[in-house]
Amino acid sequence: MEEMPARLTDKPSWLLTQLSVYAHRFATEAFAAAGARGYHYRILAALDEFGVASQAEIGRRCNMDRSDVVAAINELAEPGFVERTPDPGDRRRNLISLTEAGSGQLARLDRDLDRVQEELLGPLSDRDRQTLARLLTRLFTHHQQR
Repeated sequence: MEEMPARLTDKPSWLLTQLSVYAHRFATEAFAAAGARGYHYRILAALDEFGVASQAEIGRRCNMDRSDVVAAINELAEPGFVERTPDPGDRRRNLISLTEAGSGQLARLDRDLDRVQEELLGPLSDRDRQTLARLLTRLFTHHQQR
């Protein structure tokens, strides 16, 4: 960073933006190596944590556009990572559930994402990592509520 203007490198917003490029690239490459995408991970994680859900609920929980949810669920259903069944209370709606194969894929993606965290945050101590996560969470939560 020695050749970059200080008025850039002194700004946390600029640093976060630059670091996010690396974080996105590392995660995208790790997911691609597993035949997955970030949307797949979001959906599998939401189903694992919250259980069976409608496509609309998944979209809200994962902060995804409705059409992206449908496409990603189609991609996850093909190898059997999720099952889509009609909602008995509303036949126009589908309920999505995580399969055993989907749990296995989620575990693989978790390991891959753990490696990404290590690559991205390698220079930081465990304590610094916890502080960074706490501060980023505080900022994210604040701006999400606005």
